[in-house]
Amino acid sequence: MIRNFYPPRAGVEIFMIRFSAITPHPTVIIPSIGKSNLNLVRKTANAMKQIGEKFRAVKADTIVLISPHGPVQYDKFMINYSPTPRGDLGSFGDQRRFVFENNRELVDEIMKLARESRLPVGLVRELELDRGALVPLHYLVSEKDTAYNPKLVHMSFSMLPLEYHFNFGRVLGKVLQESPKVISLIASSDLSHRVSPGSPAGYSPQGRIFDKKLVDFLKRKNIKGILEIEPELIEEAGECGLRSIVMMLGAISNLRWDIRAMSYEAPLGVGYLAANINIK
Repeated sequence: MIRNFYPPRAGVEIFMIRFSAITPHPTVIIPSIGKSNLNLVRKTANAMKQIGEKFRAVKADTIVLISPHGPVQYDKFMINYSPTPRGDLGSFGDQRRFVFENNRELVDEIMKLARESRLPVGLVRELELDRGALVPLHYLVSEKDTAYNPKLVHMSFSMLPLEYHFNFGRVLGKVLQESPKVISLIASSDLSHRVSPGSPAGYSPQGRIFDKKLVDFLKRKNIKGILEIEPELIEEAGECGLRSIVMMLGAISNLRWDIRAMSYEAPLGVGYLAANINIK
């Protein structure tokens, strides 16, 4: 059951989440890493360029980014409390270095409301950002626009049921929507890792079924359908990021939104979904 924590207040329009997106995070889509293999994921790379352009047009004060590769705990949502989260993909061959200021005031508000709502949440000082954050950030933050340096809130999901993630997203959404600053919300997510023979996690025919079902539900804005995807199908798909998407959906559930553009492909045996969420 979806608990409606925070219905919209009559006569009040709050749109401080001005941009949202679902972004994949394969390192191969970064030109200096993918090189000649970039052509294999050209559709995804082009979609990420478009998402980056939309993101930069908004000029958000803070990026709130949910990553599957952050410090995940089974029974608790974790938020990075490092004052300056930073990182690079040097081990993969890209030397660009990212350094952000954490929006700790926003983190404190999220922590307070989550605890009041009896949702399990904790803090971690994780100085180095993970690739689930760094790959999307490569496309979101331009090296050329040195004057624009948004703050970053970096968090990860738990392994609790999807309902918890949706409800945590509701809490997150209330805090972000009432922020005096403009916020962009990013759900970093790769889909099934078992889409085809030769997939990195092994092949399962359920992988493509899961991806097709999730993409179809998103296109139709069928949140109930997403929350009711069979746990056995999720497990068999070997996905990496459904919970990121569910948290994002919870956060924007009281807003008017649609998917303006969506790209999906799986040329390397992993489902890559890139979607630009239009907040109306």
